[in-house]
Amino acid sequence: MEGFRISRFELKDEQSPFDRLFNIFKQLLMHTGGDVDEALQWLTEIDREHNLTNDEYGIADFIADLKKKGYIREDASNGTLMPSPKVDQALRKDALDQIFGKLKKSKSGQHQSKFTGLGDENGTDKRPFEFGDPFESISVTDSLLNAQINHGIDQLHLEERDLVVFDKEYKAQTSTVLMIDISHSMILYGEDRITPAKRVAMAMAELIRIKYPKDTLDVIVFGNDAWPINIKDIPYLQVGPYHTNTVAGLELAMELLRKRRNPNRQIFMITDGKPTCLKEGDQYYKNSMGLDRKIVNKTLNLATQCKRLHIPITTFMVASDAYLQDFVEEFTIANSGKAYYTGLKGLGDMLFEDFERNRKKRL
Repeated sequence: MEGFRISRFELKDEQSPFDRLFNIFKQLLMHTGGDVDEALQWLTEIDREHNLTNDEYGIADFIADLKKKGYIREDASNGTLMPSPKVDQALRKDALDQIFGKLKKSKSGQHQSKFTGLGDENGTDKRPFEFGDPFESISVTDSLLNAQINHGIDQLHLEERDLVVFDKEYKAQTSTVLMIDISHSMILYGEDRITPAKRVAMAMAELIRIKYPKDTLDVIVFGNDAWPINIKDIPYLQVGPYHTNTVAGLELAMELLRKRRNPNRQIFMITDGKPTCLKEGDQYYKNSMGLDRKIVNKTLNLATQCKRLHIPITTFMVASDAYLQDFVEEFTIANSGKAYYTGLKGLGDMLFEDFERNRKKRL
């Protein structure tokens, strides 16, 4: 259990036996990388120590309900229990509720931009009618009020100068790449940093699905190399014996955003350490002893390149070392991006606060 910090789980009396066990099972499923059998073994051990079940509802009943409700399924080839897409979505919803609060589903799911004109949705600002404005954008109440003021109640009639319309607003579609550091330091020194990072990624994916369905989100992980992952795989990410190849992560993020062909693009990077690795051909150049100038310079060059492409990078550094903060500051200046130095508790709130704010800008 290296890297995990276990605390007492408080049961809620109003929860059903299934819900109580399911809440714990979901957390265990994240820690075991999606291994249902191992998660159930841990749940059984916890039950023995804390008496989660009783004579009326046992672990076997819980497993049967998991299958019945469609949260787990059997692999047809070997009979192994596997998490279903339904439990993946439940994990994303839990993350969204925990980090972002109870979010009500909105209508079209788009972001306002600063541009007005013949857009796709009425705004809140009003202006005088101009030739060519669609009649459905006319504010009847304001127009009648103008007519009364201009002509009097006894001779009430409408002229073009009386008409007021709602401004139409263009909705800015945004493409985002979320980079997650999965180097070994994310669970080093007994501190679990990967679980909050996964929770943020899940919450962001669910937020976009519910509120901004026309936006795109790509999630990539980076260690010695970088590669994309599916949203369904986020809960089961595992830290590896990797160094931190930030360059590979940025190069992949830029490639993905280039394919999106969207003028509104951004990168969010969650990391807890300095870049320590480069790939040169088939070989890796590694230096975990400090900020290697060769590695740092290539990383800064990519930050500058993103700036030229109008791709802002927001870095969330989950470490407080002074020399790391100096590097992040240099990196942020090179990109003209943003940086936050945060503990694990506030990571989700700050990321989503900045995510929402960025969406109102046309880059």
